[in-house]
Amino acid sequence: MAAGQIEQEAEGKMKKTLENLRKELASLRAGRASPALLEKVTVDYYGTPTPVNQLASISVPEPRLLVIQPWDRNMLPAIEKAIMKSDLGLTPSSDGVVIRLVIPQLTQERRRELTRFVKKKAEEAKVAIRNIRREANDGLKRLAKEGSISEDEEKKRQEEIQKLTDTYSREIDSVAEAKEKEIMSV
Repeated sequence: MAAGQIEQEAEGKMKKTLENLRKELASLRAGRASPALLEKVTVDYYGTPTPVNQLASISVPEPRLLVIQPWDRNMLPAIEKAIMKSDLGLTPSSDGVVIRLVIPQLTQERRRELTRFVKKKAEEAKVAIRNIRREANDGLKRLAKEGSISEDEEKKRQEEIQKLTDTYSREIDSVAEAKEKEIMSV
């Protein structure tokens, strides 16, 4: 494996780590209605677990209201049941055509819990980034030991990987900070 490949692979893994963090934080309930809340909710659709967003259109008519309109009306009870079973802690109300989910205001204690969770997830993502950096540097050391690259090349590549690590760490911080701000805003 070439030194450039190691660098590209490390950057690709760092990008995935950041995207995973963004997805995970998007599905967090922050007192505002967001279709991303339902991404992890799956419904048994003729024997296949299927995400709600593939069975219905989800709209946000008001900041604290989600409206779920199934394409197949027969799926209404199944979607309701799946939401009840999920860890969202929301109670759906149905009128036979659509399901309404009212997002209650978060208590101050719950907000603090959520910000701790966000910080924990951000730290886990940073640890993953540092592990990717370590793996990449180990690969570069191996190449230098084999004589495939010079020591100068190894140092230069390690500096590049460090720059990537710093960039992605800052990005993780800003994503976490934005989510914390969203959670704490009343």
